[in-house]
Amino acid sequence: MKSVILGDGILGSELWSQTKWDIISRKADNFHAEKSDLEEFLLDHSASSPLRPKYDVIVNCIANTASYSSDHDQHMAINFTFVQKLVAFCNQHNVKLIHISTEFVYANNPSPPRETDQPLPDNSHYAKSKLLADYYLSFFSNDYLICRLLHKENGFSPENVWDCQTSGDQVKNIAPLIIHLIKTNQTGIFNVGTGDKTLSDLSEHSKVIAPPEHVPKDTRMNLEKLQKTRKQI
Repeated sequence: MKSVILGDGILGSELWSQTKWDIISRKADNFHAEKSDLEEFLLDHSASSPLRPKYDVIVNCIANTASYSSDHDQHMAINFTFVQKLVAFCNQHNVKLIHISTEFVYANNPSPPRETDQPLPDNSHYAKSKLLADYYLSFFSNDYLICRLLHKENGFSPENVWDCQTSGDQVKNIAPLIIHLIKTNQTGIFNVGTGDKTLSDLSEHSKVIAPPEHVPKDTRMNLEKLQKTRKQI
């Protein structure tokens, strides 16, 4: 399989570092999710007609991750409408779509939820737009993998860290799990993480403070489905 990563943020850059898959950068390649022509970037224009896709797998790491921004239109444009375009392209050209979602879709779920549980997001435009994309993929994509996760930059060490629980980790530890799911050709929805912890567990030197009222305090997920795939290797 030939894969390409869309987006060179924290996660996209780490996936590239660990795989050396092709990567399309928003800045370096002038790729803009809202208006770029997917066919221009993702079809092989050197081949004879009809044009064929360059890749078997597209890993979408492009997202508006400003979790509590009030800009509803930007969240929807990047996190949902762009995904609709990707689904249409991938369905037309028989390409598998890997979509990076978030554990924040479970912000109001009791106990660590499984993939089969109904997600109960918080009221942020971020979580709701990401969940809409998850639903759209599950209804309309012919071949997809959704990875629900939380990642922090390597060396995560802010001055203050919220007293919140998560299944997330630094990106160097999350990326191999995504790569494993892609290389073993998994499909559907997967909770992706490295086990229960607090955000302060990811940072040795940060001061732990109470989170704002609107921030979810516990977004841990059940990881049994992921762990089962790793035992099958």
